[in-house]
Amino acid sequence: MNSITSKDEKVFSAINVILLAVFGFICAYPIYYIVMGSFSEPMEMMKHVGEFLAKPYGFSLAAYKTVAENRMIPQGYLNTLLYLTVGLIVNMTFTSLGAYALSKKTMALRNPIMLMVSFTMFFSGGMIPTYLVVQELGMIDNWTAMVFPTAINTFNLIIMRTSFQELPEELFESMRIDGGNEWQIFFHIAIPLSPAVLAVIALYYGVYHWNSWMPAMLYMRTRENYPLQLVLREILINNDLSSMGGNASDGDQEYISATLKYATIIVATVPIMCVYPFLQKYFMKGVMVGAIKG
Repeated sequence: MNSITSKDEKVFSAINVILLAVFGFICAYPIYYIVMGSFSEPMEMMKHVGEFLAKPYGFSLAAYKTVAENRMIPQGYLNTLLYLTVGLIVNMTFTSLGAYALSKKTMALRNPIMLMVSFTMFFSGGMIPTYLVVQELGMIDNWTAMVFPTAINTFNLIIMRTSFQELPEELFESMRIDGGNEWQIFFHIAIPLSPAVLAVIALYYGVYHWNSWMPAMLYMRTRENYPLQLVLREILINNDLSSMGGNASDGDQEYISATLKYATIIVATVPIMCVYPFLQKYFMKGVMVGAIKG
């Protein structure tokens, strides 16, 4: 019986390893393809589009050179870091305060307010009304337009609210007995006991700000205020237009757009990927908040 069980377990483990290896390859190969493609010769890459890519076709830094030569790249990085830093501070402050207040059953009008908050997940004001509000508030072509219109994400608010609700009420009561007020309870109990959900929500907001380009396209008028993603989008569009012009004297200009797309993906993705490993240990615990009822 034990030998049969042991044999079955070995077969099951082998099948699992094979399936996970195949799945891992499917997930990893597109990333590998983009990295290899970004270092390939533009003309050679165009000849082998759609083929399996095991190594770069030749070796060229033409795509990265095109990206680096744009003087807006450093400015775009600085703008994105500004929007990311200020945005995270505003997002985490407003979201945590709102989530903590809504987690209290004794809060007045708690259910109606929660209903109005949840309503925004299904119905939004739309692009034009939102633009008019931003315009009337004087935030056009200003960094505030990149931060305050998205100060609170409803989904993130609900996740954090659920996390605060699961904290033992006895801890709050013990601090109230010692004379602590709600602000002290929030900063000394609720926040220190919620590192996982705070890290996950910060990651969600951080990725949003890093990848955000639509608000900048709508609200920014000065190119010096463009975030990195909008700068990279401009590089791609300008290069595609140059390619469509068919200027043969530019050599690889007609073909470089294939590798340029991969290079811009690498430039935009690598920084945020460097941050993820530091938050990975909190990620699984944070996303499971509210999944199990105690």
